[in-house]
Amino acid sequence: GLTGTKGACLQGECGSCTILVDGIPMNACLIPGPQVAGRQVVTIEGMAQDTALDPLQRALVDHGAIQCGFCTPGLVMSAKALLANSCQLTCEQAREGLAGNLCRCTGYTKIMAAVLAAGR
Repeated sequence: GLTGTKGACLQGECGSCTILVDGIPMNACLIPGPQVAGRQVVTIEGMAQDTALDPLQRALVDHGAIQCGFCTPGLVMSAKALLANSCQLTCEQAREGLAGNLCRCTGYTKIMAAVLAAGR
């Protein structure tokens, strides 16, 4: 019944379906359900605490980094994994870490600024 994770390319190429499995970003479209049995799976629905947005989600909103929203769930999950490993990301680290997430609406500048701000 959760609808936040988007299946776009269904080939693991766009990152729209990114989820965290044991804290590692993975393309949900490539993972058979039984493969995640007994593992911690976090989707975009698991990001907010009660009704409050996660600081990363808030930064994306505040920086105007959300366009149509189709790629956003996967992008958020990838960025969350990046920030879990290093809050003080460099631009290069953020760019490399988000390279698997394609956005067709924006030029990534605001996304990068939001992710770096969330890390601060």
